[in-house]
Amino acid sequence: QVQLQESGPGLVKPSQTLSLTCAVSGGSITTTWYSWSWIRQPPGKGLEWMGAIAYTGSTYYSPSLKSRTAISRDTSKNQFTLQLSSVTPEDTAVHYCARSGLYTGWAYDYWGQGTRVTVSS
Repeated sequence: QVQLQESGPGLVKPSQTLSLTCAVSGGSITTTWYSWSWIRQPPGKGLEWMGAIAYTGSTYYSPSLKSRTAISRDTSKNQFTLQLSSVTPEDTAVHYCARSGLYTGWAYDYWGQGTRVTVSS
């Protein structure tokens, strides 16, 4: 059973950088054909894919967030990290990490429980 657990500060000031970590257990983030994503849901809105890091270490970003987003990984800790710079109150959202893979047709099969991040001074 794969488990994902997000962690990070719940409050970030405007213009600062939001940083979240997703710790993965029960499976390796380097296992072939899996991709690890960050997805957010602002209050009252739908889910928004932010970006992903593949088992190869290659990264992919939403065009609308690409200039402010960086996803990295620490394979020794089996975790991956999201950094979103220059945040504004519009970046307030519940942030999820999730896994997708070739074997599920790239559908998400495992999700973290989500962590709420509020951007406010």
